[in-house]
Amino acid sequence: MLFFNNFAADLVGINLMAQNKKIKTALVSVFHKDGLEAILKVLNDNGVKFLSTGGTQKFIKELGYECGAVEDLTGYPSILGGRVKTLHPKVFGGILGRRENAGDGEEMAKYEIPEIDLVIVDLYPFEDTVAQGAAEADIIEKIDIGGISLIRAAAKNYNDVAIVASKAQYAPLLKMLTENGEASTSLAQRRWLAKEAFGVSSAYDSHIFNYFDGEEEPSALRYALNGAKKLRYGENPHQKGYYFGNFDEMFTQLHGKEISYNNLLDIDAAVNLINDFDETTFVVMKHNNACGIASRPTVLEAWKAALACDPVSAFGGVLITNREIDGATAEEMNKIFIEVCMAPSYTDEALKILEQKKNRIILVMKPFKSQNLLCRSVLNGALVQERDTHVETPEELEPMTEKNITPEQAEDLIFANKVVKHSKSNSIVLAKNKQLCASGVGQTSRVDALKQAIEKAQNFKMDLNGAVMASDAFFPFGDCVQIAHEAGITAVIQPGGSVRDNESVDYCNNNGVAMVKTGIRHFKH
Repeated sequence: MLFFNNFAADLVGINLMAQNKKIKTALVSVFHKDGLEAILKVLNDNGVKFLSTGGTQKFIKELGYECGAVEDLTGYPSILGGRVKTLHPKVFGGILGRRENAGDGEEMAKYEIPEIDLVIVDLYPFEDTVAQGAAEADIIEKIDIGGISLIRAAAKNYNDVAIVASKAQYAPLLKMLTENGEASTSLAQRRWLAKEAFGVSSAYDSHIFNYFDGEEEPSALRYALNGAKKLRYGENPHQKGYYFGNFDEMFTQLHGKEISYNNLLDIDAAVNLINDFDETTFVVMKHNNACGIASRPTVLEAWKAALACDPVSAFGGVLITNREIDGATAEEMNKIFIEVCMAPSYTDEALKILEQKKNRIILVMKPFKSQNLLCRSVLNGALVQERDTHVETPEELEPMTEKNITPEQAEDLIFANKVVKHSKSNSIVLAKNKQLCASGVGQTSRVDALKQAIEKAQNFKMDLNGAVMASDAFFPFGDCVQIAHEAGITAVIQPGGSVRDNESVDYCNNNGVAMVKTGIRHFKH
């Protein structure tokens, strides 16, 4: 939610202080009552009359305030098991009536429709009910009718009516009422509240649509995210950037500066990679690719091995591990510049060390489930695909050569294949003893990616004799396995499927190289 102080950015030539209107009657019907009491007190102190239903009416009366029943206004009780409560001309006429329109005024007087100047309402928890795995009958009953109609009506008539559509607007409304005095709102404030209300209603309808659309081929894309956060800038300083989502649901920031657009991209890439590893693993990410990763018995050993892969690229890197960081590990980590550090927990000693750099971002990872669908804007539209969640197992490694892989090679091949899956295509990964030796990423040819990896490994004195190679896609020719073998590679993993697979297989058979295929390609563009 954008804070009240930023209202002006949403307005188009509207004077914030113009057309203040005093609230005389408020319709309040909500499930979430935390934070409501202070608002009701200000309204009551300024002589505002209350209308309500059910539990909210009881809540208001228990505070000692008079509160009329909607049923008394309409002359109808709540009917059809609560499906119909507020759907009546005396309610919607009071909200939609245009105060400056003489014809509306005459009709409201004729039918004894009171003006309603403030609507505070929230919606049945449809999304939560679906998430809980409820039966369809229960889910359908959580499709709000009266609430959504009240929100749209009040938001449409923002010229005269203020609408609060969720508890997220309780604090801004209280601020308005307190600062304006006399329980009044300005036109600009009502317009902002209307904008927020339409955000609530559109997101709600999106969740309902996705529920009904979920078991079929999608007919439309409805993607609703709240919690807009303005970033310092986008990918570059001259670009504006925003993050939509609930970061705090996934992480707790313990220390450091504001997280940037590029930080978020690296954090996302790092989380996706580490989630494929069960054993103690440390990853160093740079520009969405792993420049260092290793699995070891202890987190300290994993850090040292990961850093050894490429200590140059690790400078300013984004670090992640799936184990608690202790003091000894933090001491070693603190020897280089780290942009972001993520772990499920830290010892007190480790935090004391890592917090010595005031801008270093320190995050605690919380358990969370990543969304299954990935969405990417392209050509004024969107591409949507399922997340690549497949992780190969030893049983899926199909031999292609006369020479079989050893159990140790199988472990390294699976390790390397996890890394190549999360590297930008075209990608080649070289690994040994569950440590990244080097990778070639984002190249226009597979040969270039391999040559880049070999050169990098040699630059950092990584021994490739007995190492393994993983490729994110098949080898179109036999040149890659030859180059890799000449560099010391003894086992290869690839998807297979090239019409010229035999060239690679023949070379491996003639030179004692073991090769397996998975049948699964892991492109990442």
